Amino acid sequence: MTVARRPLLAITMGDPAGIGPEVIVSALAKRRVKVICRPLVIGDARILGRAAAAVGRRMGLRPVKTIEEAARYPQSACLLDLANADPGEIAFGQLSMAAGRAAADCITRAVELVRSGAADAIVTAPINKEALRLAGVPHPGHTEMLASLCGGCKVAMMLVHGPMRVSHVTTHISVRQACDRVTRERVLAVIRLTDEALRRMRLPRRRIAVGGLNPHAGESGLFGDEEIREIAPAIADAQVDGIDATGPLPPDTVFARQRGGEFDAVVAMLHDHGHIAVKTVGFVPDARGRMQAGGVNVTLGLPIIRTSVDHGTAFEIAGKGVADPTSMVDAITLAAEMAAG
Repeated sequence: MTVARRPLLAITMGDPAGIGPEVIVSALAKRRVKVICRPLVIGDARILGRAAAAVGRRMGLRPVKTIEEAARYPQSACLLDLANADPGEIAFGQLSMAAGRAAADCITRAVELVRSGAADAIVTAPINKEALRLAGVPHPGHTEMLASLCGGCKVAMMLVHGPMRVSHVTTHISVRQACDRVTRERVLAVIRLTDEALRRMRLPRRRIAVGGLNPHAGESGLFGDEEIREIAPAIADAQVDGIDATGPLPPDTVFARQRGGEFDAVVAMLHDHGHIAVKTVGFVPDARGRMQAGGVNVTLGLPIIRTSVDHGTAFEIAGKGVADPTSMVDAITLAAEMAAG
């Protein structure tokens, strides 16, 4: 891929007190990342420098003040230095308002760049929801904040680990509330978003399995009737649209069937249905017993491409130089592939 055709990815540093800056530095040191994209990290040079020292690497980023300046260095990984996170005020592993505000500023700037056409996609490092709240940010996380910055669009979360792709009808709400939000309209919207995402990923087939809400997908109404009232009608609507959707299928077996190659994606009704399945596969210990976090979070429904690591800020290991960059590498790779497509 030529330099001119490599997509420009806006990579936000995440919470500066967490492991985000460390996994960014480690990921960008890998040659396979450099050849598929032009990285533009958005953050604070002091924080990225501190992270580089923690992982024992050179920072490897060229600090710039504007996107126009970054364009003059197409062969370099650049850092749009917002100078908004003082390491003297933000300690490794410590919750703070300053860290939450800096993380939010990076996200806002990244969205501006992609929506203006200056960048091709966003890749986000992890943020801390409590830090956002302390900073007065009126959103519980990335997904909600991105939807607001993009005009309040309807969105859904998809987790990706290799050939395993899982979209979610509900995410960061209580299970009691989530059951009430499994409606025909919402399920159909997520099926459609999933089909479009698979198209953007350039899959030759787009076979979508739709999981049930209740045990055994309700067992014909014995264990709940949401499958009959809401989920099955939504699947029928999707099929009328020409979407290859099947279900509702029992949530305790549908993921194994997807991994076996029967389906290209699963639509899960609840956060934990999908997250437990993907993270059981994606989070594995290395030879030293340290957990490696694989997998990517993709926000569906935005007018922009956004991928993210599938792990949190991990305050307990921040600054120790042991954070695994696998998920960040995967997130950058998928964003580059989707942008190129």
